[in-house]
Amino acid sequence: HAQADAMLDFYRDVLNLPQDPARWKIPGIYGSWINLPNGTQLHILGSEGPSRYAKGPGKDPVSNHIALAVEDVLAAEQELIARGIEYFTLDKVASPSLKQLFLRDPAGNLVELHQSSARRAGVEKPEQDPARAGNE
Repeated sequence: HAQADAMLDFYRDVLNLPQDPARWKIPGIYGSWINLPNGTQLHILGSEGPSRYAKGPGKDPVSNHIALAVEDVLAAEQELIARGIEYFTLDKVASPSLKQLFLRDPAGNLVELHQSSARRAGVEKPEQDPARAGNE
């Protein structure tokens, strides 16, 4: 977890970006979330090798990525299909109602799209949801 801790220190302490204190707890997944403007988050995650959520080579949502909230995740998925953009999905992992789409930008960076109405960690108090508890 040394790399994930070093990344957290860099973004939080060097760049002075706020850490989300109410990251959803995902069993077996170590990490932190950094809050960025407009509902965007940087998900700093750590795992040794592919996670149990990996959908194949280069398709591991436990890789570090930018997470963007969209108004309608199903419409976003249809847009990806219409444009022929390769993506993979993860359902009900971070939250029972959360559908996540993962794709790569032209530079190869992993990007997550999820429904903006799905609860964003840090919006409610952590004690309201026992599934959220910071680093694993």
